[in-house]
Amino acid sequence: MINKKLILGLFIISFLGGCASPTAMLGPAYTLSTTGSVYQSGLTYGSNELITMFTGNSPVENIKKISSSVKKKNIKEQTLKSDDFHILVKKRIKKTSAILNSSN
Repeated sequence: MINKKLILGLFIISFLGGCASPTAMLGPAYTLSTTGSVYQSGLTYGSNELITMFTGNSPVENIKKISSSVKKKNIKEQTLKSDDFHILVKKRIKKTSAILNSSN
C-alpha cells in the first residue's frame, strides 16, 4: 500500500512539475527545512509571487536591475575630495600640534 502511494505521489509530482517553476520553491523549501516554520516559508513564497505578479520580474531580477542602474562610485576618492574630510584633518593636526607643544 505504501509503495503504491509513493509511486503515485512521484508520478503526480513529475506530471505536474511544469505547472510551477521549480526554482520558485527552492527558497521556501530551504526556509522550511532550516526553520521548520510553515508560516515563514509560506510568507516567503507568497511575497515572491506578489513581487513577480506586480513587477513582472522575479525578486532577483529586480535586484539586478536596481544594482546595475546605480552608478559605481569610488568612495575613497569622494572621501578624500570632500570638504568635511579636510576640516576633520585640519582639526586633528591642530589638536596633535597643541598636545606636542604642551608636552615640550
